[in-house]
Amino acid sequence: MEIKQIPRSIFGLIGKRLDYSFSRSYFTEKFESLGLQDHEYRNFEIPDASELVRFRESVTYDLQTRTTAGKSEIIRGLNVTIPYKQDIMDILDEISPEARDIGAVNTIAIEDNRWTGYNTDAYGFGKGLSPFLPIKKNALILGTGGASKAIAYTLDSMQIPYLFVSRNPKDEFTIDYKSVSPQVMKMVGLIINTTPLGTHPDVEVAPEIPYDQVTGQHVFYDLVYNPPQTLFMKKASAHGAQVINGKQMLVHQAEKAWEIWNK
Repeated sequence: MEIKQIPRSIFGLIGKRLDYSFSRSYFTEKFESLGLQDHEYRNFEIPDASELVRFRESVTYDLQTRTTAGKSEIIRGLNVTIPYKQDIMDILDEISPEARDIGAVNTIAIEDNRWTGYNTDAYGFGKGLSPFLPIKKNALILGTGGASKAIAYTLDSMQIPYLFVSRNPKDEFTIDYKSVSPQVMKMVGLIINTTPLGTHPDVEVAPEIPYDQVTGQHVFYDLVYNPPQTLFMKKASAHGAQVINGKQMLVHQAEKAWEIWNK
């Protein structure tokens, strides 16, 4: 009698500079703790957005042809990180209403060759911010990439007004870094860094804002989690601000992704 082979479940992360990725270690430990020996999490380095289509095409779901040491595999889910949270949307079959409203995808569920995009960053950010609520003033979102979209979506839901800060402002809701004046700093209570500035190994850089205007009334939220204390956080903390890194956000969004993959 032929024994039916159970395919190995593959999950992974799409992005750049993934050597120090949180996701791989987090899910590897999770699989081990749950006794899921048939699950594996991998990093998929994509050098350029133009390679995303080729990446999808290279992923085969034929369990007879994709094998590792004779064991069949199937890719069930992916996380997406900088800089592809917006570009990835072009190669998906379906996008959840929330992710479409946000304008960015960081989680993909794959079933029967169909790729469906979700956004769990908004959920993760909201959970990470909750211990610091209520925020009685406005917010600044540093950066305008894919992660910033989820932050804006969450702040909208919390009715916290905000402005984006970018090196190249393109609309009336975005200012440049030179425009973050002492007056602006007095008007805001929350400053979120959604840029990769300060990420290991480039730990000696931080967004250029007037840290000398920071007070104990400010909350600084850095989406960077490696190192645990970024220069952005250190500069703010030195002036009495409350600071938080992106670790808890990642934990919350990862658990939400796991929930989506196991619907």
